[in-house]
Amino acid sequence: MTDVYKALADETRRLLLDELMQRDEQTLFELCTKLAMNHDLTPTRQAVSQHLGVLESAGLVRVERRGRYKLHTINTAPLAEIAERWPLRKAQQ
Repeated sequence: MTDVYKALADETRRLLLDELMQRDEQTLFELCTKLAMNHDLTPTRQAVSQHLGVLESAGLVRVERRGRYKLHTINTAPLAEIAERWPLRKAQQ
């Protein structure tokens, strides 16, 4: 679970997850474009690829190859584990 916290610690990685929540199965090029257009961030493709690698090793992103394309999909299961570990408390009455 430590990898999940490390992955979520970076703003760019959180933005990548936000973009994947909007639409799954995006390529590196699409994600780079979305960061530039929606968030005014222009990291290199290599930097975005490294961020995606951190997210993948934390289990937050799955990668599937289709032909020459690598498609990235969000996996929210590790986030659910956090909620299970620390569930929300009901308001005390």
